[in-house]
Amino acid sequence: MESALITTPPKSCAAASASADLPLAVGPSISRASFPPCFRSGDSFMQTVLTLVAAPGQEIPERALSALEAVLPAAATAEGAGGVRHLRFDWDNHAELRDRVDRALEGEAIDICVQPADMQGNKRLLIADMDSTMITVECIDELADFAGVRDQVHAITERAMRGEIDFEGALTERVRLMQGLKESALQQCFDERVRLSPGARELIAGCRAAGMHCALVSGGFTYFTRRVAELCGFDENRANTLIFEDGVLTGEVTQPILGRQAKTEALDEICAKLGIGPAQAVAIGDGANDLGMIVKAGLGVAWRAKPVTAKAADARIDHADLTAVLRFMGL
Repeated sequence: MESALITTPPKSCAAASASADLPLAVGPSISRASFPPCFRSGDSFMQTVLTLVAAPGQEIPERALSALEAVLPAAATAEGAGGVRHLRFDWDNHAELRDRVDRALEGEAIDICVQPADMQGNKRLLIADMDSTMITVECIDELADFAGVRDQVHAITERAMRGEIDFEGALTERVRLMQGLKESALQQCFDERVRLSPGARELIAGCRAAGMHCALVSGGFTYFTRRVAELCGFDENRANTLIFEDGVLTGEVTQPILGRQAKTEALDEICAKLGIGPAQAVAIGDGANDLGMIVKAGLGVAWRAKPVTAKAADARIDHADLTAVLRFMGL
């Protein structure tokens, strides 16, 4: 893996700071091979790190780095090679920065992360969604297929993930549509349909090796979170529980429903248990019900996400696998 950025500037940055006020055209290029270890802009050190991660097996193209020269300060410095780059510079407005970088990299298969430089390697908790994040499917849609109501359930799922309807109500309605489903269908669904997303195991292994606590928190069902948590190596898992009687689904789920607010509360509860603040957490998800924890966490990551979620996140993964989260953290 690429080495982490230096977060404490060395004592001498005179050579780097000498050109801080030069225009971009003559200042140090972010796409060149050699960079000073830090850069001083005025009287303050850089506050922001922009991480670029390419699609698997690809490198960050020179044209992409050149395009960024038009939107980043001349004082930007870079580290990394191949498919990963960390760019460091002064910039306070992260929303504006993401917009500029998005425009500059339009059409490139590159994922980005924008975060305060002093927080990049300061994480103690990973909290992750399951459906369409750690696994490739929505379990409720796959179960609905076994119940013969996939189209109806999938339509509701899509609206809920886009934030168009209330998640808790949407879950209640979808489970009711599956009333009469045989309990044995859950194991069949897991065996035949559930697959881990690329990099899922490696992400959790990397986080745990770095001393992080890993929690799987899903608006789906405990039957699946328990098994996925075991496959990946999560420390704990939380989800909703389907109610069966005589081996068939009653059409009900236990209350209260774990949805958007409950995910945010789970983040707070686990942080309190670990004795850390939300700034030391990484949250990853794809849908609107993940927004609360993604916004509250120190690093919010949108995975193949709906637009409303991608816009709110600090990082977006549309091309790389889940190990990009490790790169974002400088691991």
